Amino acid sequence: MRKAPGTGADVVVFDLEDAVSPDRKSHARSAVNDVLTDESFDPECEVCVRVTPPSVAATEDLDTVLDGTPRIDSVMLPKASGADDVAEIASMLADFDVSLPVVPIIESAAGVLNAEEIAASAATTAVAFGAEDLAADIGATRTEAGTEVLYARERVVLAASAAGVDAIDTIHADIEDTEGLREATDFAIELGYDGKMAIHPAQVPVINDAFTPTDDQVDWAERVMDAKAAAEAEGRGVFTVDGEMIDAPLVKQAERILERARVAETQ
Repeated sequence: MRKAPGTGADVVVFDLEDAVSPDRKSHARSAVNDVLTDESFDPECEVCVRVTPPSVAATEDLDTVLDGTPRIDSVMLPKASGADDVAEIASMLADFDVSLPVVPIIESAAGVLNAEEIAASAATTAVAFGAEDLAADIGATRTEAGTEVLYARERVVLAASAAGVDAIDTIHADIEDTEGLREATDFAIELGYDGKMAIHPAQVPVINDAFTPTDDQVDWAERVMDAKAAAEAEGRGVFTVDGEMIDAPLVKQAERILERARVAETQ
């Protein structure tokens, strides 16, 4: 946990759910709290704790993790099936006099069908997609192509965009498959995802590199914004860049590229 912030990730997630066996939960909670309340633990990245679902042991998780003055920025909620789940974890946090953003993981059939309301919940700051648990929930066979979860993967992006929150793509389970991870991340970007979960430190640079715009992309985006400014100064609504007519969607794309480039420079 102490080494995780050094990987270059934007957010590190301390997992009290699937990563911990039931007979080790108490030890794991205390270990997380020990790190979060250590004054020497002051990472530049965000720190998130993934609790167990409210119906399982979220109260016990929060009771230990929130003891003292922990360095925590958000809570990840697994297996979110509807807006009520987000509201319940937010209510639990309020019982501890804490208000933290919630990152629900949509990884069940019910969660996918209720993605819009989950993303639009007041406490939600981002939604994550969990392909592995979804496949298990619906009895699908995981394939390299991922067509069995494509509809759900796209629906999560749409729900996040409609709610104005970030969408975080599912993990790439094969840690040694760097090429596959890059392809999966590139595809996630094409779908509209804002980030991707990693399960090993070696995956972080690959994901960060994929989300970092190339020099050519940045050059194009800057030309678009310069041309837009010139057109507005002249009272023109239509303008071209490199012979291509630029409209509002392309301007938004250029703005997104420049924002990602700005963020990459600060890492």
